[in-house]
Amino acid sequence: MSSYSVQHLKETIEIVSKINADDSEKCVKELVGVRARGGRLFILGVGGSAANASHAVNDFRKIAGLEVYAPTDNVSELTARTNDEGWASVFAEWLRGSRLNAKDALLILSVGGGNLEKNVSPNLVAAMQLAKQVGARIIGIVGKDGGYTAKVADACVIVPTVNPNNITPHSEAFQAVIWHLWVSHPDLKVNQTKWESVTVKP
Repeated sequence: MSSYSVQHLKETIEIVSKINADDSEKCVKELVGVRARGGRLFILGVGGSAANASHAVNDFRKIAGLEVYAPTDNVSELTARTNDEGWASVFAEWLRGSRLNAKDALLILSVGGGNLEKNVSPNLVAAMQLAKQVGARIIGIVGKDGGYTAKVADACVIVPTVNPNNITPHSEAFQAVIWHLWVSHPDLKVNQTKWESVTVKP
């Protein structure tokens, strides 16, 4: 008898087979460029994607040797800006305070990628608009090809939709799959991960 677990795992396999590896390579090249020019990477996400951003900051800093930050890691500033300035501008104002410039890049982790018309993640859209104004690069991992990120990013991996009822769980799960691919990529990885560096003795 088929089970939901079987279905979910089959969907996962299908997504893996459909992800565009060339798009991933383009993202890696963008990240290598950020490091080479001494820029910073700012990782933006909302909800589950914000939690993923925190994890990714650690990996890009420790394994890939990039200078990386996530605005959502400072809840005091995030909530103060939300309270005083509004949710839609919170990331853009944070980035202005960090003096976002043309050496830098944004990494957008999002299910839909932002949509002003539908008022979904307008804070991500505002941040990307600022990035375009100052000449910063935009990289994305998103779960829909119709969102703002997919339209304006310099490089973007789209997690294919194989089941319209499971867009969010697959998108957020594959954010982790993709960024772990990137920090493991020989063009980006500069430091060995702990377990791989340990010699196992019988």
